Amino acid sequence: MAKKQNDQGLAEGIKETAGAAFHTVHSALETTENVAMNAVDAVKNAADNLTGDRNKERNQD
Repeated sequence: MAKKQNDQGLAEGIKETAGAAFHTVHSALETTENVAMNAVDAVKNAADNLTGDRNKERNQD
């Protein structure tokens, strides 16, 4: 009976560790996604600013 309880405790420990690891990986992926999306937004804004400046110059000529 003690072995069965010990096995159940071990299984619960493994589940908790796996759950914590999954949560950590998931959080890291979300952070990576946010960084990537911010980089995309920054490039888009830079391109818009550059294009906007060129369009202004064309309209003034």
